[in-house]
Amino acid sequence: MMASSYNAKEEDGPHSGSSTHGGTGAAKNKKPDNTAFKQQRLPAWQPILTAGTVLPAFFVIGLIFIPIGIGLYVTSNNIKEFEIDYTGLELGSPCHDCSKNFTWNSTTPCVCALNFTLEQPFESNVYMYYGLSNFYQNHRRYVKSRDDRQLNGDPTSLMKPSKECEPYRTSAETKEPIAPCGAIANSLFNDTLELYYIEPNGTTTEIHLAKKGIAWWTDKHVKFRNPVNDKENLTELFKGTAKPVNWRKPVYELDPSDPENNGFINEDFIVWMRTAALPTFRKLYRIIHKKPSTTSTLPSGRYILKVTYNYPVHSFSGRKRMILSTISWMGGKNPFLGIAYITVGSICFFLGVVLFIIHHKYDTRSNSADIPN
Repeated sequence: MMASSYNAKEEDGPHSGSSTHGGTGAAKNKKPDNTAFKQQRLPAWQPILTAGTVLPAFFVIGLIFIPIGIGLYVTSNNIKEFEIDYTGLELGSPCHDCSKNFTWNSTTPCVCALNFTLEQPFESNVYMYYGLSNFYQNHRRYVKSRDDRQLNGDPTSLMKPSKECEPYRTSAETKEPIAPCGAIANSLFNDTLELYYIEPNGTTTEIHLAKKGIAWWTDKHVKFRNPVNDKENLTELFKGTAKPVNWRKPVYELDPSDPENNGFINEDFIVWMRTAALPTFRKLYRIIHKKPSTTSTLPSGRYILKVTYNYPVHSFSGRKRMILSTISWMGGKNPFLGIAYITVGSICFFLGVVLFIIHHKYDTRSNSADIPN
């Protein structure tokens, strides 16, 4: 009895151990669940590409894209634009002396004047841009060199800027925090452009340049704000901060005559802080509004561009220019979109014709139907 009992336990031992570690000992089932999704039984639609469906698609795309492209191209060409380079690198240029002698450390601004002629009048509102070349605002470290919380008026960030602003985080002389901090703010474009019209009788008339309305509404009212506390004076609000290294005046003196355009909410400053994607770019500087009593915003004739040269570009082999332009419903002058539509439409139409000829010539079904029994 004892022996048989012992043998029975011996025989049950492996089975009981297997049950402890592996349950029943059966291999795990890796088969996906029997559902319509996992077994790929969901209803599906697969297009059958035939000549009857592909050829009309090519022709329709071509007939739609080509007129759209022509319309965009004509609209872009109707936009009037004038551009003048005032870098002054060329010998004999009106701004040559300024370009040659002016540096960031210069205490006295240099003034130069350029004469130009508009062959055609500008009838609608005219937008004045400044343009820079070979300036890489898309550099990774440059783009990150800012403190958005400080620009949004946060008092803590005003006195303790982000470390991303280094080396333009604190003043090397006073050790005070820089407001606004960072490389983007430090390189703010600060040339002053003035436009004068030479009347037929020889007298000059200054063209009014509107400095408000050039920034995006969301930037002006959401992203950029001045610090707020019980002190209404911006000088007191920014007390204890230092101006950026390359600035001639602190941020609270950008436009002292207009409190709604001073400090962090200055529109010239806001426009500059929206970095460009390419090294050659333009940014909106001023708007010339059309007067109801006049037929042309800028009549054809002679003009003078007066430049207060504050922004040297020779250190990075850059160039500066002033652009006058009208706009349309599609924005500024840009023929690329129209050319792209015309190109795509023409290619589709051409492929449609080629495929139609091939189909008509080599269609086996039509050829087999012609063979007599």
